[in-house]
Amino acid sequence: MSERMCIVTRCHGEPDDLVRFVCGPDGTVVPDIRCELPGRGVWVQARRALVAEAVKRRLFRRGLGEECQAPEGLPEQVADLLRRTALNYLSLANKAGLVIAGFEKVAAAIGKGRVSVLLEAADGAEDGWRKLVGKLNSSGQEAEIVRSFDSAALDLALGRPHVIHAALAGNGLTGKFVAATRKFEAYIGENEILKQA
Repeated sequence: MSERMCIVTRCHGEPDDLVRFVCGPDGTVVPDIRCELPGRGVWVQARRALVAEAVKRRLFRRGLGEECQAPEGLPEQVADLLRRTALNYLSLANKAGLVIAGFEKVAAAIGKGRVSVLLEAADGAEDGWRKLVGKLNSSGQEAEIVRSFDSAALDLALGRPHVIHAALAGNGLTGKFVAATRKFEAYIGENEILKQA
């Protein structure tokens, strides 16, 4: 897919770094997170403040047509959809057998060089996280580190209680989870992620 222009910044970017919006049948602006909905679309860089600015300045009406209205809660709706998309990929990766959970199991997987993503609950204790990151660094492995979701969200996505430490093996689903998570992180900003911890 070619570059798209953000209706707020007027800058061009890759579709993976933007959010597409379409006008729904009822005349409401709808976020098209997976870029699958039919019809004319407009794009906004994946940042909550820019979506809020697009709503405030009525830029969706200009881009999608006068009859299209953006709801006031649109920035929060996008954040929720991006979060759910990432967690859905995590759930699919779990069903595919790519996820292990628990401190000892994750530490063993790091020792065997089988970790592509180290997943830590945002509200987990720093001590356990530091130990696993240290083990990962000393092993010489390169892995993505994700700390964007609290334990309750991980419990729900993985279908098990009290998930603090988890790891994912490399796979296409793992890559989709990481990409969706990074987009969610960029959208809500680092301060919001730290608030969850």
